[in-house]
Amino acid sequence: MGAQRVVIGVDSSTQSAKALAVDVETGEVVGQGRAGHTVSGTGGARESDPRQWWSAFAEAVAATGWADRAEAVSVGGQQHGLVTLDADGAPVRPALLWNDVRSAPQAARLVEERGAQWWAERVGSVPGASFTAAKWAWLRENEPEAAAATAQVRLPHDFLTERLTGEGTTDRGDASGTAWWTGEGYDPEILAALGLTERQLPRVLAPGEAAGKVRAGGPLREGALVAPGTGDNMAAALGLGLAPGTPVLSLGTSGTVYAVTRGRPQDPSGTVAGFADALGGWLPLACTLNCTLAVDRVAALLGRDREDVEPGGSAVVLPYLDGERTPNLPYAAGLFHGVRHDTTAGQLLQAAYDGAAYSLLAALDDVLRAGGEPADDGQPLLLIGGGARGNAWQQTVRRLSGRPVQVPRAQELVALGAAAQAASLLTGEAPDQVARRWGTASGPVLDPLPRDTETLDRLALTLRQAAPLLGR
Repeated sequence: MGAQRVVIGVDSSTQSAKALAVDVETGEVVGQGRAGHTVSGTGGARESDPRQWWSAFAEAVAATGWADRAEAVSVGGQQHGLVTLDADGAPVRPALLWNDVRSAPQAARLVEERGAQWWAERVGSVPGASFTAAKWAWLRENEPEAAAATAQVRLPHDFLTERLTGEGTTDRGDASGTAWWTGEGYDPEILAALGLTERQLPRVLAPGEAAGKVRAGGPLREGALVAPGTGDNMAAALGLGLAPGTPVLSLGTSGTVYAVTRGRPQDPSGTVAGFADALGGWLPLACTLNCTLAVDRVAALLGRDREDVEPGGSAVVLPYLDGERTPNLPYAAGLFHGVRHDTTAGQLLQAAYDGAAYSLLAALDDVLRAGGEPADDGQPLLLIGGGARGNAWQQTVRRLSGRPVQVPRAQELVALGAAAQAASLLTGEAPDQVARRWGTASGPVLDPLPRDTETLDRLALTLRQAAPLLGR
């Protein structure tokens, strides 16, 4: 029997770096580590110093116990973030994160200049405040000195991969969240309008192409292979070994609903972002800014445990505490509506769950349609993320979707997907095949509940009537 072969997959998320050491043959997690990130900013601002990502990465990787023995590594990172580096490779300023909504006016201007249809056809997505192009436009307008000092523009996972290898690379999945990559390459017209050149951007690796090898002086063994890495949603899709058309609902700081599709998505409404996956397909995705943290905040305001919900009542809660992306209301605040004398705190908390889940479930059919995949209400909805194991979340999704729900037993799917990507460099398999061999998506299937059309109709009506107020 040969020596155990182990790879490391890393999830560099908004709030922490999580590393898993995984056995290449069995998928067993043989070591893990975690280190926190600091996010600063008030109002619509959300920033982080990229150097702390590297420190957290090194700490998390070391904690696995396999840093000196792992044969390959890969990084899944939070999408969209704008990392600006000077000529020496040092950060010019803190990175603007995906949930920094100060760039909403610039996103609106980009869309107004060319039209939503043009953007959907050109890059697959209509830029919102989260997209890197909008953040770069904000920087040029508000901090021209920082923009002028920027020699290289990177995404969060690019930054970490480059620190490992010394080479500026990215992958097609993460590049598709910038709004300046078309599916075939960087768009010279968009770059020229933004005052960027392709020389400032990382090389987009082909699926399966190694980013390089770990150089000396880092937290990992010199010479270990480095996979391309990808955005966090694309890494989670790899971690599940997704087949085309299988819908996923992810409940985390943000909420996302997505599916791997064979068709290239184009949604001029902007509800669905037409991302690429980390392989050769596509990953149409809808995202809400407010998910588990917003619901937990409502629970804290009410003095309730997050699971302490009650049925009934007429209250509607739109928990848009940080603005919102779906629907596109970057300046929105939370709204409580229909509260009466007999409304209980538990009913209000359940209404917050309903409001957070509603937009994602409403976008589910749009996601499948955008990628040309048929909707199948009988197919289980894969429920992942920090909220997936909460009973209140499970019941809410089952009741509002009317679908069966499957909860994979595997956790840390972004890091697992990165590990599968790293393992593929050693085995020659595609990363999703590695994940399927590991059985990462297996888990109990919960039967559907009758679809709660009354609550869905109440939410839809409230959102329509409150839209002018929410958009202020």
